[in-house]
Amino acid sequence: MGLIIISFFAFVSLGLPDGLMGVAWPGIRHQFQLPVDALGIILVCGTAGYMLSSFLSGLLIRHLGIGGLLSLSCAAMAGTLLVYAVTPLWWVFVIFSAVGGLGAGAIDAGINTYIAKYHSTRMMQWLHASFGVGITSGPFIMTMGINATSHWQSGYFVVSMAMGILSVIFLFTKDMWEGISASSREEDHDENNASLSETIKSIQVLLSVALFFLYTGVELGLGLWIYSLLTESRGVAPEVAGIVTGGYWAMFTVGRIFAGWYAKMIDIRKLIYLSISLALFGVALLLADSSLIITILGVTLAGFAIAPIFPGLVSSTTSRVGFRHQANTIGMQIAAAGLGVAVVPSIAGVLARIFGLEVIPLYLLSTLALLLLVFIISNSHSGENT
Repeated sequence: MGLIIISFFAFVSLGLPDGLMGVAWPGIRHQFQLPVDALGIILVCGTAGYMLSSFLSGLLIRHLGIGGLLSLSCAAMAGTLLVYAVTPLWWVFVIFSAVGGLGAGAIDAGINTYIAKYHSTRMMQWLHASFGVGITSGPFIMTMGINATSHWQSGYFVVSMAMGILSVIFLFTKDMWEGISASSREEDHDENNASLSETIKSIQVLLSVALFFLYTGVELGLGLWIYSLLTESRGVAPEVAGIVTGGYWAMFTVGRIFAGWYAKMIDIRKLIYLSISLALFGVALLLADSSLIITILGVTLAGFAIAPIFPGLVSSTTSRVGFRHQANTIGMQIAAAGLGVAVVPSIAGVLARIFGLEVIPLYLLSTLALLLLVFIISNSHSGENT
């Protein structure tokens, strides 16, 4: 139980920085005099660090242990957020986004693998609900900081201190993870596991990887662009837009908590189908822009609906790709998720610069429809890998 609690705290810490950026971005753009799509630079650099550390997560765990890696990850992220708050230079801001990505990537892959191997679908949903707690808190922290000080930097100061405290906690509890690290090393040499080259050649694995790329792009794309869409295109007051953005992540967290309760009562594939369908409806309401109430309803419904998809996809990895490919595929999926976080919202920014911010809901609706199509194809091929 102790390791589960620590894992939950780790995922809270991973969610906090993502929640800050969506509300802070208009202020960051103004300070550094950037175009609307410059957010893509931050996402790409952060993803480069994230994917590198995800790829090397097994090696890092062997040398540092999961506890040591947790501590180092939080320290890197705390340092990154502190630099965000104090630097007057855009290129320094960009470089440290890669450092923050390095801090987040390895622990994300490591804990997802740990929960998938040793715990139930319910625990996987609640693990990712913890991420939701962090990413929900971010917009509220940033909104309160801006209201109190008129500066977006204050939100980063607060979260940097919290991350530093978490780093110390993980450092003092790292010995609790030693047994898990040893077990993982033994399982890594299991002769029943497929080689990485075999896994990469599997069509079903590639489809599974595509699911994560598309899903995380939509999830974070909504969270990052809602505030800018409401304030800069629809004339909504910043305080209200901040609450709506936080509400998106709050419903996202509630959705995962609920999914943890009913995960054993509904087939995971049916749950994912239902979630994508409801999310499509929610984004369609956002696109309609018939009134602020309808927009808020669409945003909150989308947040609630998409919540169970990521942990559901992680938990059902084996059913899609087979046991032999499970360990390799989970790492590849996490890396693809990181790439999706960078690419999909960045394309949204480019489109917004060309066509205006109102194109973003249409773009995300189309991406969700593609996610549904890939999931249907993936299910039609499931069972081919054993």
